[in-house]
Amino acid sequence: MRAATVARFGGPEAVDITQHPVPEPGRGQVRIKVKAAALNPVDVAMRQGVFGGAERIGLGFDVAGTVDAAGPGTSWSAGDRVIALVTGHHKPLGTHADYVVVAADTLAPTPSTLDDIDAATLPLNATTAAQVLSLLALAPGQHLLVTGAGGGVGSHVVELAHRQGLKVTGTGSAAFEEYLVSRGADHFLAREQAFPEGGFDGVLDAAGLGASALTAVRDGGVYAGLWPGQEPPSQRDIRVGALSVRADGALLTHLSTLADQGVLRTRVAQTCPLHSSAAAHTRLAAGGLRGRIVLVP
Repeated sequence: MRAATVARFGGPEAVDITQHPVPEPGRGQVRIKVKAAALNPVDVAMRQGVFGGAERIGLGFDVAGTVDAAGPGTSWSAGDRVIALVTGHHKPLGTHADYVVVAADTLAPTPSTLDDIDAATLPLNATTAAQVLSLLALAPGQHLLVTGAGGGVGSHVVELAHRQGLKVTGTGSAAFEEYLVSRGADHFLAREQAFPEGGFDGVLDAAGLGASALTAVRDGGVYAGLWPGQEPPSQRDIRVGALSVRADGALLTHLSTLADQGVLRTRVAQTCPLHSSAAAHTRLAAGGLRGRIVLVP
C-alpha cells in the first residue's frame, strides 16, 4: 500500500509516497480502508522537523473510511463507516495512506449526514476544540476570546463554546467575521484590532500569539494554547496551559452526533489525490484557504 511519509525534514518536497505492506489488525484493533484524510498544520510541523525524529515517519492524524478488517475483541464489523483520530508525532504510518490500523476504542461512527471527505476534517480539529474547552473549564456566562477563530480548531471552539453558554469573541481575518457570527460568536475583532486588556475570563490562543494574547486575560483567568512548550509564562495569577490532544472514541462519537445535529459544521477547501501529497503541502503553505485540504487515496 501507499503512504505519505517523511525521512528528511524540509519543505513540501520532503514528502515521499512510499510502499508498505498492508498492516494487520491485532487484538482490540481494526483496519480502516482510508477514503479521505485531512491535511493539518501539525503535518506541516512534522514535515519541517518541529518534533524531531530519527526514522521515517508517517503523516496524517484524521481518517474517514470503512472498516476493512477487525481483530479479536472488537465490536466493529467490516463495512462500517468510521472516523478516527490517530495521534503521535513519530508514528511509522499515519492516516495519509491507503489503509491504517487503529485501536477500536478510538473509532466513532461517521456522521450520517456527511460524506467521507467532509467527515475527514472532524476528528483532530473537533476533538482538540472539545478538549481545550475542558482544559479552560469556564462556566456558562463567562467571556472567552478565541484567537485564530477562522481556523479549523478555532471555529469548532466557537461552535462548542456557544453551545456551552459562553460569551465568545473571535479574532482573525475580517473575511471570517460573517461566518463566525453565524456559528455563535457574540463579537468579532479583526486581527489588526487591539485586544481589550484583561477583558476576558479565558483565552484559547489558536493563533499562537502567546504573550500578546495573555494580556487579554483578566487577573486570575485562564490561557490555553495548542502547542505544548510554546505557551507564555504565567503572570497576574493567570492559569496557563497547553493541550496535548488525545484520541477518545467516546468523545468523537459525541462530536459526530453534534455534526449530524448541525452544531459542528465542516469546511473543505479542496481535495487532492494521495499521490500528490507534496502538492497539497505546497498549496497549504500558500495560505488563503477557507477550510481543510483533504487527501483522497
